Amino acid sequence: MATYLITGANRGIGYEYCRQLQARNDIVIAVCRTASEELKQLGIQVEEGIDITSDASVADLQTRLGNRAIDALINNAGIVKRVTLENLDFDSIREQFEVNALGALRVTHALLPNLKAGSKKAGSKIVLMTSRMGSIADNTSGSSYGYRMSKVALSMAGKSLAHDLKPHGIAVAILHPGLVQTRMTNFTSGGITTEESVKGLLARIDELTLGNTGTFWHANGEVLPW
Repeated sequence: MATYLITGANRGIGYEYCRQLQARNDIVIAVCRTASEELKQLGIQVEEGIDITSDASVADLQTRLGNRAIDALINNAGIVKRVTLENLDFDSIREQFEVNALGALRVTHALLPNLKAGSKKAGSKIVLMTSRMGSIADNTSGSSYGYRMSKVALSMAGKSLAHDLKPHGIAVAILHPGLVQTRMTNFTSGGITTEESVKGLLARIDELTLGNTGTFWHANGEVLPW
């Protein structure tokens, strides 16, 4: 039985992480700004009122946790806003950087004391939920400036964390969930369900080791180009 902390847990992929982890009898700490009724009904620990763009709010989360050990930190919280070249909204771009890239790094840094070091075998695990839209090599359509740029930054943070934390026995996964039917994608008809996505994501997390730390994976196991 392991302890997982998931940000952005109130709906979509974050909620599904909580549901599936609880179903396999892991301990779940759900973090969000405002908890949904569905999340509350899971009967897990919910820490709401947390804004990952705020140093003080994230520090409050760490205070609430105290010395509680976390086996896996899943940085899932994120936003997407459509920014085109014709409608270049710099405030929107900054907001996406703050949430998608800096928010995940802020939470990870604050909770480092709660992560367990390892030796030959990996200790705690860190997961960054990025996107294939943050792949430079895979960008064949352009646009989406704020989202693409913030996800590139998040992936780079993950790669640096993998190097910096490997000597401490902490492994890092950089994960793309696939095209998923969530509110963020307007429940696209061409996407997979959150259940299918999270099933694959958990398989990637389970197989994460110090040997493959820093890998950019699709939920289906495919290694993605940077």
